[in-house]
Amino acid sequence: MSMIRDLRAAVRPALRKSSTPYNTYDTTRDPSASSAVVDCAVYRDGKRLDTGACQTPHEAMLRVREAGGFAWIGLHEPTEAEFAGIAAEFGLHPLAVEDAVHAHQRPKLERYDDTLFTVFKTIHYVDHAELTATSEVVETGEVMCFTGRDFVITVRHGGKGSLRALRHGLQKDTELLAKGPSAVLHAIADHVVDGYIAVAAAVQDDIDEVEIDVFSAPAKGSPRGSDAGRIYQLKREVLEFKRAVSPLLRPMQLLSERPMRLVDPDIQKYFRDVADHLARVQEEVIGFDELLNSILQANLAQATVAQNEDMRKITSWAAIIAVPTAVCGVYGMNFDHMPELHWKYGYPMVLTGIIGLCLAIHRTLKRNGWL
Repeated sequence: MSMIRDLRAAVRPALRKSSTPYNTYDTTRDPSASSAVVDCAVYRDGKRLDTGACQTPHEAMLRVREAGGFAWIGLHEPTEAEFAGIAAEFGLHPLAVEDAVHAHQRPKLERYDDTLFTVFKTIHYVDHAELTATSEVVETGEVMCFTGRDFVITVRHGGKGSLRALRHGLQKDTELLAKGPSAVLHAIADHVVDGYIAVAAAVQDDIDEVEIDVFSAPAKGSPRGSDAGRIYQLKREVLEFKRAVSPLLRPMQLLSERPMRLVDPDIQKYFRDVADHLARVQEEVIGFDELLNSILQANLAQATVAQNEDMRKITSWAAIIAVPTAVCGVYGMNFDHMPELHWKYGYPMVLTGIIGLCLAIHRTLKRNGWL
């Protein structure tokens, strides 16, 4: 069992790095840069206009008003001052702007006049060779999306979850991108949920590993119940995962079922697929939580059984030691008239009796499984 565990720990990180789609390359902006804008582009008929130098949001909107299409502006962790001009340019609601700047929001979908404000929690799996009681399993980030009639503004928080690869992939599908801003909103939702699916598979591997360790023979020198810390830490990480997945299900259902002016009817059909995938992930995460509860209870039960076995052994040896203690206590009272006190064979007889009684008790306890 230990050889299998060591082999799995050696090969698992390499397998995950080569198979997980959520671990995309990062595009965190340079801290020395004066702007939070990562990318800014105008799209018309599904094609990006002027793919050269990045233009300003104001310039992008001027082109949209002149030539049509929509603008897609990507930002990474903007400050209030950096976002103030963009909010004024696109008429964003102050409450939504405050949420986008300060982050740490619950996944949700809100409508402000002619703008949809959507919050997604991104999940990134943290690779580790061995799960410990302090291992970080999942790392969260956030993507806020402002969707209007002729613009999309994405605000990303966290070092992971870059949207650059998503943008490049979407630009290749001109037919879908021609549907407008709602196509970008769907692509982001689909990208986030696909990340959930990949992370769920990796977390399942960790749970399987813990389950095997709990129900296998403990390593030498490792007491029963020593896995409780790892199980509890994994349960906390699953709870963080659950907080990202569960609140998002209702917004995805609304986008797939309720007609909205800002969502193209053809794109609305695609949201149904996202909602279905998200519902499946939610069921998996809830199952993870319940399974970890069962594993933790089994682990604590094993620890209790091990303690009871130790107590039975201690009690058995105490019962055996009680025989010579009682006999010696009686004959240590130094009375003049005691049975066989002055007999020549009294001492060997007492020793023989003590040994015989101890052996009989030991045999009885051994037969009953106490020793």
